[in-house]
Amino acid sequence: MWDNYRLLNILASGLFTLVVLTAAAAISPSVINLPVFALKEINITGTNKTDGRLKYITREQIRSLVSSKIDGSFFTVELDAIGNAFEKLPWVRAVSVRRNWPHGLEIELEEQVVLARRENLELVNIYGEVFTAKTDKRLPQFTGPVEGSYEVSQKYVTFQKLLQPLQKRIAQINFSPRQAWRIHMENGVVLELGREKIEARLGVYVSAYDHIVSQFKEKITYVDLRYPNGFSVRVIDSAQKKIHDQIFKKVG
Repeated sequence: MWDNYRLLNILASGLFTLVVLTAAAAISPSVINLPVFALKEINITGTNKTDGRLKYITREQIRSLVSSKIDGSFFTVELDAIGNAFEKLPWVRAVSVRRNWPHGLEIELEEQVVLARRENLELVNIYGEVFTAKTDKRLPQFTGPVEGSYEVSQKYVTFQKLLQPLQKRIAQINFSPRQAWRIHMENGVVLELGREKIEARLGVYVSAYDHIVSQFKEKITYVDLRYPNGFSVRVIDSAQKKIHDQIFKKVG
């Protein structure tokens, strides 16, 4: 440890700051609020986990909070209050606020990275956490118990990778209170996966996709993959407006 100069420098800086703060606590307020201790630098950085750039947190929002919420000297400024104020911005996921001796303040913002929508303006981020904000971005819809949002977000990523060979995207995922899964594709097809072996069942659909499509001229609307040795396909006869179901044995 004692030959680690970088660690020793960090330790020395920390001890110096601790001594300064301890001493400041014993000094009268009139001294602490002297102009020499005034905040002169406020450095605000923001990050977005996808590409590093802020997309939703605006300069106007930051300026407004800086002017209205940051008050006091280096020693008296309330870090928790500043952090709480920034955390109330809809697109802020996390905030770090710290003093930078001798007259600076460092604020780091982590912006939400949205993955999907829920009801009532609720959104789901890449960590499966639910938050409330507005966006015009085209997003899949998650339905089901809010406490299942993390699991759904993880499965969404897995499902989308499995469907990649078909170049088809998911429009909606239903995760029922009974933990049954249903996928609505953007092309209108509903995939019934049930509660067991859901990834394997989706894999069956992907491997059999070309075979399924080649069998029908009509529009495929529903594929039930819960059969142990196959699946059923539902199509709508556009001419007669009738629904037909056909069962297939597992392909491959």
